[in-house]
Amino acid sequence: MPATITSRTIHIGLAGLGNVGAGVYKNLDANRDLIVQRTGADIRVKRVIVRDISRARDVEVPPDMVSSRWQDLIDDAEIEVIVELIGGTTTAYDLVCAALRAKKTVVTGNKALLAERGQELFALAEKCGVPIYFEAAVAGGIPIIQVLQEGLVGNRILSIHGIINGTCNYILTRMSQAGLSYADALREAQEKGYAEADPTLDVSGWDAAHKAIILASLSYGFWIPQECVHVEGVDKIDIADFKFAKRLGYTIKLLSVIRADEKGLVEVRTQPTLVPLSHVLASVSGSFNAVLVNGDIVGESLFYGRGAGQDPTSSSVISDLCEAAATLVYGARHSGFVPHGLYGKSKPVDDTVSHYYLRLTVADEPGVLARVATELGRRSIGISSMIQPEDLEDTSGQTSLVLMLHDAKLGDVKGALDAIRALDCVRGEPSWMRVETLQGS
Repeated sequence: MPATITSRTIHIGLAGLGNVGAGVYKNLDANRDLIVQRTGADIRVKRVIVRDISRARDVEVPPDMVSSRWQDLIDDAEIEVIVELIGGTTTAYDLVCAALRAKKTVVTGNKALLAERGQELFALAEKCGVPIYFEAAVAGGIPIIQVLQEGLVGNRILSIHGIINGTCNYILTRMSQAGLSYADALREAQEKGYAEADPTLDVSGWDAAHKAIILASLSYGFWIPQECVHVEGVDKIDIADFKFAKRLGYTIKLLSVIRADEKGLVEVRTQPTLVPLSHVLASVSGSFNAVLVNGDIVGESLFYGRGAGQDPTSSSVISDLCEAAATLVYGARHSGFVPHGLYGKSKPVDDTVSHYYLRLTVADEPGVLARVATELGRRSIGISSMIQPEDLEDTSGQTSLVLMLHDAKLGDVKGALDAIRALDCVRGEPSWMRVETLQGS
């Protein structure tokens, strides 16, 4: 017989009953006995806030528990923890601020809110002496926030490489493996529920960038300004780029890169990137996420799993709820973000250095390569290899020219691209991507 657990009831207010909110409500109830045994806390939803009370839901909630005023969560003295899952950066911000001022613990999965206003919110949390938990804000069910805050707390983080948007990873996987166009892959992702009806936040790269800002800020002890983050989306990638990349030994992933240089300047960027086929990140397919963390003591650690979805994300929210409950029962902890002065500056994105892939559509005439190479050479950008595959040429007097470029600063590459676009032998817009140098590939 299991030992009898004396539990304390923790009442929570749940703001948002969409996909993730419904998962939290459902799974809290399903695993209540396990949670009580492990935490000594009986976590119960007392009130639920939704925008539209009349809308049908995936879970049945007693009508007297539901309202449309988020202030009802603040006014209820029995509610000790507020779970914010409404999204956005306006009402959600007002709710979180009010909760902190009312000394109510906050759990959120809102990466846009934290990326844009996290510095203000964590300062307020520290002032009010109330923590914010946010495991669900990055990588769905992968416990990467806890890893950085606790598991690797004794490490200097040398770099993080992450595939942290399942929508884009699904689209790129289908383009690579099935030969679908971008438009067809996006349409399929929407049909399968991997992409929203309006996929702009995902395909523009900003969903992943918001997550990267959170990971970088935890790793380097200062809140990364959004204007210092370089972001590119996947909507301009052509199926031809996958063919050339494969021939060169690469695939294409939307990769978030976070690292500090020897001067302590921190770069944060999200963009389509050529990843070596021999590297483990190249095999992360479909809607899965993966985060590769390189610590100075532990070395490289890979964290892999479902990056979105009702159950994986609600698992992270419930993990935070359990920690919040344990804190209320047994003792206090910090606000969720601990600043320090070891770093403190973002690296200008034009100073970041990478190898590059460049595909040009050019006139099929002599001297084209020399003219392109001249513009690259003016900026000291070297060509490491070149292919001009005959099987991908067309019959309209133009051809493809694919160049792999040596390490170069982004600012120099952009300057060279401006000059190359102006050449009369170049047709259309150049396709270019970073090529990431990864250990173990």
